[in-house]
Amino acid sequence: MEYRTLGGSGAVVSTYALGTMTFGAETDEAGAFAQLDAFVSAGGTLVDVADVYAGGVSEEVVGRWLAANPDAAGQVVLATKGRFPMGPGPNDAGLSRRHLRTALEASLRRLGVDHVDLYQVHAWDPLTPVEETLRFLDDAVAAGTIGYAGLSNFTGWQVAKAVGITERLGLARPVTLQPQYNLLVRELEWEVVPACLDAGLGLLPWSPLGGGWLTGKYTRDERPTGATRLGENPERGVEAYDRRSAQERTWDVVDAVRTVAEGRGIPMAQVALAWLHDRPAVTSVILGARTLDQLKDNLGAAGLHLSPEEAARLDAASDPQPADYPYGVPGTEQRSRKIAGGR
Repeated sequence: MEYRTLGGSGAVVSTYALGTMTFGAETDEAGAFAQLDAFVSAGGTLVDVADVYAGGVSEEVVGRWLAANPDAAGQVVLATKGRFPMGPGPNDAGLSRRHLRTALEASLRRLGVDHVDLYQVHAWDPLTPVEETLRFLDDAVAAGTIGYAGLSNFTGWQVAKAVGITERLGLARPVTLQPQYNLLVRELEWEVVPACLDAGLGLLPWSPLGGGWLTGKYTRDERPTGATRLGENPERGVEAYDRRSAQERTWDVVDAVRTVAEGRGIPMAQVALAWLHDRPAVTSVILGARTLDQLKDNLGAAGLHLSPEEAARLDAASDPQPADYPYGVPGTEQRSRKIAGGR
């Protein structure tokens, strides 16, 4: 396992994190404990949860593991999130001071701790002034109930606005952003990644395997069936089979990952993870597995780095090919200049 600082903070975390969205839902408690044991044994430290995962059960499961493993718990850098509905009322969701106070208190109670290292706002809230959210996070840092503040699922302008307000008001700055990022989802490189690089935020990518697409488990001529995420629901979320399978780029990327994997003699998942691990601004890649075998397979990517030629092959196949302006070649050329002058 390798380690990096948690974005712009001084805290150090493993460059692969354990995501827990399956805990209490697709993964029972025994399976979750086995994953946590294996992750920590492999040198992993960053464990990422959220109050909304399994309606709070994921946090409860992690909390019971922390209580049962105090020595291992002492090495864990614990992250959770709040924003999405945890009840039917109008104040049971969002980034208001009222909701975040109750959400954080409930998360700490479920986790059985008096503080979390990283508290992330799970998505933008158009109804709450950003200043209100950021002042709550600053107060929580001052109170010691959170170590650092983080963002999740923010766009580039939202990142820039949040960071700018913290600087103007002298509040605790967010240190990370948790976005969806993988070889099939690279559009955030146009605005989100530059915003994070400029502000010194580290990326904690979720869905690094594109919901299983980058493992090679899905084929062009057969809709998925059986005990996989898309097998149980082919129209599930952003990785829905019909939408992604209709794009030729999807299969170009899958074929490129397979070629690199076969050349290395390793699983496709490890290739996709290694590519993402070394992208600019990435702090830690979040691994989300249903089973212990899946997690162990993914942990095989620890310490793996692709050659420039392998990375270039994957870059070319996964290029989202933006229009000429503002993200294509003509647009990007307008945002640079030669130090010596001239055209």
